[in-house]
Amino acid sequence: MKTITRLAAVLLSSLAFALSATAADEKVRLAELNAFWAEVSRTVKEGDFVGYSATCHPEAVLVSGSKKQSYPLTQALARWKKEFDDTKSGERESSATFRFSQRLGDTTTAHETAILRYSFRQGDGEMKHEYIHLEALLLKKDDGWKIIMEYQKAPATEAEWKALE
Repeated sequence: MKTITRLAAVLLSSLAFALSATAADEKVRLAELNAFWAEVSRTVKEGDFVGYSATCHPEAVLVSGSKKQSYPLTQALARWKKEFDDTKSGERESSATFRFSQRLGDTTTAHETAILRYSFRQGDGEMKHEYIHLEALLLKKDDGWKIIMEYQKAPATEAEWKALE
């Protein structure tokens, strides 16, 4: 009986250690991913096209639910470059913020479900806000997290955005 009790104690101790290690790994992973999204936000706000491009895997794909298309993210980057340049020069004000509804993954992969709020103003114009349901797949590479797939699913509402507060 003592052997069974000791074995149960060892198994419970091992399980507790594994669970605490998993929780610690998850905390680190989420901190790294939060830093990734903060960098995405920073690059949009500052018009840092090179920095933004560095958050993307070279073979990344953009999926557009509204256009019912998918294509290399490099094509979208080419389209967005003018907005980055206008932001950098001060002709445009831009920001991107994210609120998450689901965050799945392990130490090297992530599937993030969020709403993106993209805000912008050209010159003296009115500030506009676009809300977009977003899913992203990311891989952790030697130089950090990289987006491999961005799925801009559909427009979201401000109410949906606020519900994720």
